Amino acid sequence: MSNNPFVNALAATAYITALVSVVFSAPKTTVFDNSTMAPILFLSVFVLSAAVMGYLFVYQPLRLFFENKQKEAVRLFLFTVASFAGITAALAALWFLVVTLL
Repeated sequence: MSNNPFVNALAATAYITALVSVVFSAPKTTVFDNSTMAPILFLSVFVLSAAVMGYLFVYQPLRLFFENKQKEAVRLFLFTVASFAGITAALAALWFLVVTLL
């Protein structure tokens, strides 16, 4: 992805936002009731999300690690996780603020 941890964290947030938007904007239907399709779709999206998050959070640090830049690799990984935690905390605070004001 990027060597900028904030960009990686923003990309993860954008992916999650897009995925949730698609799920909530999908038509409400009972087609999947008593069907094996719902668990198949759930597990497929779960595996896809794990792969995307692995790429966004782990690919660059691993590449740096194998280039014998261990300190940079650990720093990038930790700052990416910290940036993502900060973005998540800011979104949660914003949501809480909006909900309490309404």
